[in-house]
This record gives sequence, C-alpha cells and structure tokens, in this order.
Amino acid sequence: MEQRLTARIAIVTVSDRAAAGIYEDKGGPGAEQWLRDTITSGIEVARHIIPDGREEVAAKLRELCDEGTDLILVTGGTGPAPRDLTPEAVADVADKELPGFGEEMRRASLAEVPTAILSRQTAVIRDKSLIITIPGKPAAIATCMNAVFAAVPYCLDLIGAARIETDPSRIKAFRPKAK
Repeated sequence: MEQRLTARIAIVTVSDRAAAGIYEDKGGPGAEQWLRDTITSGIEVARHIIPDGREEVAAKLRELCDEGTDLILVTGGTGPAPRDLTPEAVADVADKELPGFGEEMRRASLAEVPTAILSRQTAVIRDKSLIITIPGKPAAIATCMNAVFAAVPYCLDLIGAARIETDPSRIKAFRPKAK
C-alpha cells in the first residue's frame, strides 16, 4: 500500500481554561509553528481545544485516529494536578506504548528546568496513528520536539502512516539505510 503524500496532523490542546475561553491557548499555535518550520513535505494541520478529563480526551483521540490522522500531538494535562489525566486517556486508546519518547523528552527538559521530572509525557500508537503528549509552553514544546522528532518520520513509516520529510538543518529524520 502506498503512503499518502499529505500527512494529516492534529494538535489537541487539553485545558479547562482554554476550552472555556478564559486562557489563550499558546501550546496549539506553538506546536503548529514548530511543525511548519520543520516539516518540508505536505501536511494538513487541524487544531482542537478540549477540556481536561480522561473520557473527553480519550473520545477525541479515538475520533482523530478513526478519521485516519497520522500524527496527533496532545498538549496539556500531563502534570501531577488532579485534573491532569491526559496520560491516562492516552493509555486508554493505545495499542502500543513507546516509553522512550517520554523518557527522552523529560531528559531534555531536565537540562532546562528541575520541574521537568513532574512531567508525564508519553507516546503511543493506535492503529496507524502516532500520539505524542507534549508540554503546553512553546519553548518547552520546542525542547521536547527537538529531542524526539528525528524518530517520528520512521515511526510513521513503520505503522503505515503518511510519509513526512524534515528540513535537515532543523531535524535530521533518521531512517535506516536500505540494504
């Protein structure tokens, strides 16, 4: 089966306050800008803002995966606060967990802030979708995406999602050499 030429990407901001219009979402626009600055192949990006809550987040992720979204970035709800249930919602929809993503994002973030240890970032696969949880602040998003994104294009290849190419001056996507 041939890969689609345009990757479908969704950015889901999880925030009670942003969903209610009380707080300006900076994570969604920050993540989209990072992607547009990094990916050189065709992409369609859709942004969504939803309230915190395990069921709400899981339902949105199922919907996006069922629609054939290749890459889903979820910003917000990954801390230790009582309403931070994004990792639990992501686990509810996962076929496979990719713990190395969270480990590497925390490692990179710890070089900048000691509170990074409180982060519960993760990544999972559901069908042909890769779901990655990221922080909500644009600078922290860049730190985390810079730490892990080199592996994303090959992961998408392996699960049968759309192929993406990156600007090697920003992120050199790793793909094994053909034998």
